Amino acid sequence: MITLGIESSCDETGLALYQMGRGLLSHALHTQIAMHSEYGGVVPELASRDHVLRITPLIRKVLHDANITFDRINAIAYTQGPGLGGALLVGASVANSLAYALGVPTIGIHHLEGHLLSPLLSDPAPDFPFVALLVSGGHTQLMRVDGVGRYELLGETVDDAAGEAFDKSAKLLGLSYPGGAALSTLATTGRPGMYKLPRPMLHSGNLDFSFSGLKTAVLTLVRQSELNEQTRADIAYATQEAIIDVLANKARAALAQTGLTQLVVAGGVGANQILRERLTHDIEKRGGRVFYPDLEFCTDNGAMIAFAGALRLAEREGLKNYRFNVKPRWNLQEITLT
Repeated sequence: MITLGIESSCDETGLALYQMGRGLLSHALHTQIAMHSEYGGVVPELASRDHVLRITPLIRKVLHDANITFDRINAIAYTQGPGLGGALLVGASVANSLAYALGVPTIGIHHLEGHLLSPLLSDPAPDFPFVALLVSGGHTQLMRVDGVGRYELLGETVDDAAGEAFDKSAKLLGLSYPGGAALSTLATTGRPGMYKLPRPMLHSGNLDFSFSGLKTAVLTLVRQSELNEQTRADIAYATQEAIIDVLANKARAALAQTGLTQLVVAGGVGANQILRERLTHDIEKRGGRVFYPDLEFCTDNGAMIAFAGALRLAEREGLKNYRFNVKPRWNLQEITLT
């Protein structure tokens, strides 16, 4: 069975073809970073219009790269939510229109489930059950994963997520959009121990997160400092260190609480090399193992949607009525296999 996956939840248009038994056949991605950087962040209307322009050429590209024709597509998976309403509608409408023309079923996929399962595309891949640290955009969550559609929330952010802390702190330092990656790059020239920033909820006794206090501390530090290039780098280093400390400590606590030994890290912040090194060191020292998606699958992409769709379709049939809606706000725990 070949599944076409369509991702259009925010500022990336992702397409992919996945075949059960063979794996990923092809994938293509267009990012809108250059367009949105002029505005310092994502402009929803512009994002939606760009998806309209990009999605059809990308469908043709993945078909060409996989050397298959439309009639070989057996199902279409698309991101149903959460995300920007207009952007989601582009992917959903194209998916259902094409599926109607081909007479194949569709299935709406939760964006975070795509991220959650993306490390299973890599080799080696984890086995169920495992603990997942989801650090994607506005989401920071720890989940126990016992199988596809079997997710237990262990902890989540109560305000700003880790990705938002990276991006907002970067903006305070005058860095360009997207700020998280720019802050991490700047931090490589920062000096350890120059500044000490708070680690919110580090000792809260639960697995929840809070990063708004860190952002406020960075704002105060920026206002009190004479900002030259080295000072900015030192603040970036301290900010990244604080965020990673919290993520690593909470991840270790989640494994201890569940008694599991496998940790999966997914989402855009999961591409951070310092976070990867810290988690791998901490977890392996305690006899566990950490799994990451390939770097190209950390950000939003069609491969994770095609893969999640294929796994879901293996458990139940998709829909052929081609009515659709999108869910800009959608709790991951609401999804089930029934």
